Amino acid sequence: MGDQIMMRDVPQEDRPRERLLRYGRQALSDRELVAVILGSGSRNESVLELSGRLLSHFEGFEFLREASIEELRKIKGIGTAKAVRIQACIEFGSRVAGQRRDHRYTVRSPEDGADFVMEEMRLLHQEHFVAVFLNTKNQVIHKSTIFIGSLNASIVHPREVFKEAVRRSAASMICFHNHPSGDPSPSQEDIDVTKRLVACGKMIGVDVLDHIVIGDRKFVSLKQKGLM
Repeated sequence: MGDQIMMRDVPQEDRPRERLLRYGRQALSDRELVAVILGSGSRNESVLELSGRLLSHFEGFEFLREASIEELRKIKGIGTAKAVRIQACIEFGSRVAGQRRDHRYTVRSPEDGADFVMEEMRLLHQEHFVAVFLNTKNQVIHKSTIFIGSLNASIVHPREVFKEAVRRSAASMICFHNHPSGDPSPSQEDIDVTKRLVACGKMIGVDVLDHIVIGDRKFVSLKQKGLM
């Protein structure tokens, strides 16, 4: 431990762990929260300084959550153990949020649908085509990533989409895909894929209720735009 500054070496008023115990987790700043996860700094840098530098390097949580082990380890003071701990915490948070969303979430509007996937999809660096399957009460029963890559009518095959719908006995479904640019304006390809899926859904008895394009904190519903 000779080259590390443990949390006990930080003055008590500056200890994020003690602040969490006294005031609750919501009282912690982003820097303090990361400091608790890291646990220690180094000989020349406190854990709060290290967490601040880490967040500054990745411009906050937006890019930190996408960082690989290798990218994290390039930060001075972040070794394998700290990098693994960071990724485990990010994944834990994602799974907890996912379970909370998936517990009989009801979709009554395009806004409900967009809210269900927004935080998961808005920062993805590649296009993801996601299908959310609903029961007769419009409650979510399953969510599946069907395809990753640029949307193309010859690649997003209805067979792959509706195979999962039939397997889950879904009454209806909503399609989503993201635009990494942050602009959710639908392309002609988006519209063509949607019309093909709607037609196939009618033949097998699974309604395609909407296709929602996700941008950065904004979305476009093709149903609302009259494009399906």
